[in-house]
Amino acid sequence: MLSIIEQIKQGQLWDFHGGIHPEENKTISNQAAIQQAGIPSQLVLPLKQHIGGKGDILVSVGDVVLKGQPLTQGNIAMCVPVHAPTSGRITAIEPRTVAHPSGLTDLCIVIESDGEDRWIEDRTPFDDFSSVDPIDLIERIRQSGISGMGGAGFPTSRKIQSGIGKAEMLIINAAECEPYITADDRLMREHAEEIIDGIKILQHILTPKVCIIAIEDNKPEAVKALNQAVTDHDNIIIRVIPTKYPSGGSRQLTKIITGQEVPANGRSTDIGVIVQNVGTVFAIKRAICDAEPLIERIVTLTGNSMSTPGNLWVRLGTCIDYLMELVGYKADKKHPRIIMGGSLMGFTLPHQQVPITKITNCIITPDKKELPLYNHEMACIRCSSCADACPTSLLPQQLYWYSKSEDYDKCNEYNLADCIECGACAYVCPSEIPLVQYYRQAKSEIYSRKQDALAAERAKLRFEEKNARLERDKLERENKFKQAAENRRKEMKTESKGGDDAIAAAIARAKAKQAEAAKSETSVPDNSEMAKLREERKQQARERKAKLAEETTATDSDKSDKKDAVAAAIARAKARKAAQAEEKTETPVISEENNQNTEESADPKKAAVAAAIARAKARKAAQAEEKTETPVTSEENNQNTEESADPKKAAVAAAIARAKARKAALAEEKTETPVTSEENNQNTEESADPKKAAVAAAIARAKARKAAQENNKKEE
Repeated sequence: MLSIIEQIKQGQLWDFHGGIHPEENKTISNQAAIQQAGIPSQLVLPLKQHIGGKGDILVSVGDVVLKGQPLTQGNIAMCVPVHAPTSGRITAIEPRTVAHPSGLTDLCIVIESDGEDRWIEDRTPFDDFSSVDPIDLIERIRQSGISGMGGAGFPTSRKIQSGIGKAEMLIINAAECEPYITADDRLMREHAEEIIDGIKILQHILTPKVCIIAIEDNKPEAVKALNQAVTDHDNIIIRVIPTKYPSGGSRQLTKIITGQEVPANGRSTDIGVIVQNVGTVFAIKRAICDAEPLIERIVTLTGNSMSTPGNLWVRLGTCIDYLMELVGYKADKKHPRIIMGGSLMGFTLPHQQVPITKITNCIITPDKKELPLYNHEMACIRCSSCADACPTSLLPQQLYWYSKSEDYDKCNEYNLADCIECGACAYVCPSEIPLVQYYRQAKSEIYSRKQDALAAERAKLRFEEKNARLERDKLERENKFKQAAENRRKEMKTESKGGDDAIAAAIARAKAKQAEAAKSETSVPDNSEMAKLREERKQQARERKAKLAEETTATDSDKSDKKDAVAAAIARAKARKAAQAEEKTETPVISEENNQNTEESADPKKAAVAAAIARAKARKAAQAEEKTETPVTSEENNQNTEESADPKKAAVAAAIARAKARKAALAEEKTETPVTSEENNQNTEESADPKKAAVAAAIARAKARKAAQENNKKEE
């Protein structure tokens, strides 16, 4: 490295690949001194004006703020706060259009100025920064909200901190290579001493071996002013480099000064070099020596559509329409355009209500002749002009195809991340293809997908850590239970005499409980109360069955008695009819029988006995007929055998048999000896009542005796 430093001191320079020499157009705005733009009535401050994250909002709508008061705060390295550019009141915290090629909105703090421009009281500058610890200086730079003012917007405190102990060479980028922009040129002309003070602060923090101010040869007045401000013992070298675009790029400038290439996907600090913009150095001096946060910057206002172009000190948050009134903007009627940034790396604004931010260095309002507006792109003719002009030695044509087809893996393979979006490829393209727009879109998509992948990875890690924590808790519980069981076993061994016997008994009890639990799971438990209830219900069912059987037997006996009386009446009727027939047809009865009949008729008791005998004989004859006429089948025999085994079934079977016999007797009576209606009625009534049947039988006997007596008289 020492040899390189010696070569640098001797004036050795190198060159980088590609590059272009566009028309500079710097004389439009660098002839007049820097003017104050004043304080507009309203300031719109985006929360994010740098690379990194947004800070936390410290104010609310309606709050009164002072100049230099922090509006946000951040505790991470890639976050710097935003400060109030003037005193006033917070009127809104809402999304507004921000300075970005997408033209989208972002959260902004809107301040209504009170016109007093009052500073905050808590301002403590470092009078002698050389006696202050470098860490404290870096913290002051971070709290002052300083980020790279050359266009990238990288947090300055983070870059400086990463270079401590690594940076052997400090390069101050004063090239300002892009056409139209003259903000750094006028800053170096008018504030060269303050820039040198800022460089000394960085030297105190980083302790580099050499510091080089790189400036293009198209700024002779700035070179002269810097040479007057630098002394021999400052260890600062002013190196004038050829005018070539984009020599102001960090990688390209490092190559020009040191001859070394910054590795792909790396930074200049990887080779011991740290690069800072000259405007950033001036802001560092203001923050350390004057206790002024970054609340304003120099903006170049240029273009043929302006009446009075030049450079202005503009408060951050000032809208473009306020500045256009100051410079006398006359919009082109057919193609009005306002470009933020240079003619090569800038982008067209959607309207004039876009605010100035920390990285805004130029506003261009060209007419149609100055910067022609191309309405369409043509097909690529594969001329390779873009590859020849690329300062980072990329293949713009291949990146164009892969970006257009959304093949982002190929874009990464061809190192799209190394593209500095200088616009040199689009400038030389004969087909007028807006290559930088395709690259920006592809970079945004790659970044978005990368963030999604990181979020998914973080979620996965959280999930795995949660599972690991749950597993650890489970193992701890199991170990705790095991330890408790071991302690109990030890206690049982020491307290009980049996020792192992006590343990075996405990194990046996545990096994018995497990067996009982398993048995209870497979079989339904029998409750003693439920068993008693079931037994009572069974007893009640048995009693109901016995009662029903008794009622059935009694009913059958009553029915059999009634039916027997009917059968007796029928038998008596048959006997009377047979007697009458015999009396009419047969010979007269012999004297002995007549005497007997006479005696029976003379004696009522004998007549009753004879009638009873006749009834008995009739019943016996009827039973004999039933046995002969209605033989029982084998099925009935089996049934009767089963019924005889069971008394209840036998009683029921007997009742059924009697019913069948009575039915057969009635059928036989109807066919053989039809009874008159009068007799049927009489028999029915007699069968209904046993007493009436007996009376009827007595009457019948009396009539029979009377008829016999009359017959005897006639015969005599």
